[in-house]
Amino acid sequence: MNQMPEIDVEEARRDTATRILDAAERTFRHYGYSKTTVADIAGELGMSTANIYRFFGSKVEIHQAICARMLGTCYKQAYDTRHSSDSAEMRLRRYVEQQHRWTVETMLDEHKVHEMIIVAIERDWQVIERHIDRVQDLVAEIIREGIATGEFAEQDPVAAARCFGAATVSLCHPQMVAQCMAKENRATTSELVDFAIRALKK
Repeated sequence: MNQMPEIDVEEARRDTATRILDAAERTFRHYGYSKTTVADIAGELGMSTANIYRFFGSKVEIHQAICARMLGTCYKQAYDTRHSSDSAEMRLRRYVEQQHRWTVETMLDEHKVHEMIIVAIERDWQVIERHIDRVQDLVAEIIREGIATGEFAEQDPVAAARCFGAATVSLCHPQMVAQCMAKENRATTSELVDFAIRALKK
C-alpha cells in the first residue's frame, strides 16, 4: 500500500486543524462559547466528535487555539508598526490607536466574541500572558529607539513599556473598553496617548 509523504500528511493535518478552528469560531459566534459543545463543532463540519478529539483534546484547547490565532493578528499589527520608518512617537500613537480599533471591531462587535475573550482572560491563560509579553517587548524596542534619537528622556525602556501599557490599558482591554465606551467622563484615546507620551519625554 502506498503511503502519503510525511510532508503531505502534515499539511493535511494542518488543513484539518484550521477547518476545525474556523468551524469552532463560527459556532462560538452563533451560539456563544458557553453553549457550544464539541459535538456542535463536529456537526458544523460534518465529521465525528471523535475526529475532532484527534486534533484537540477539549473545547478549552480549541478555544485557546482560536484566541492564539486572534492575538496573532493583533501582534502582526504591532510588529509592523514597530518596524515602520516613522518617529518613535508616531509609532506609539499608531500602535495604541490600532490596538483600540482592533479591540472594538474584533472583540466587541459581536457579544459572543467578547464572551470568548473574557473567558480566556478570566482563566488567566498563558496564551494571553505570552501575548502581553511579546507586545510589551515591541513597545520597549520603540521606546529604546526613541531614547536613542532624543525623542524620549533617558530611562529604562522595559519599565517604561510596562508603564506605557498600564497607562493605555483601558483602550485595549476588552472589558475596560466595553465599560468605558458609553461613558462621557472617561479619557479619550488621544488624551490617554498624549498623557503617556508626555511622560516618556520628561
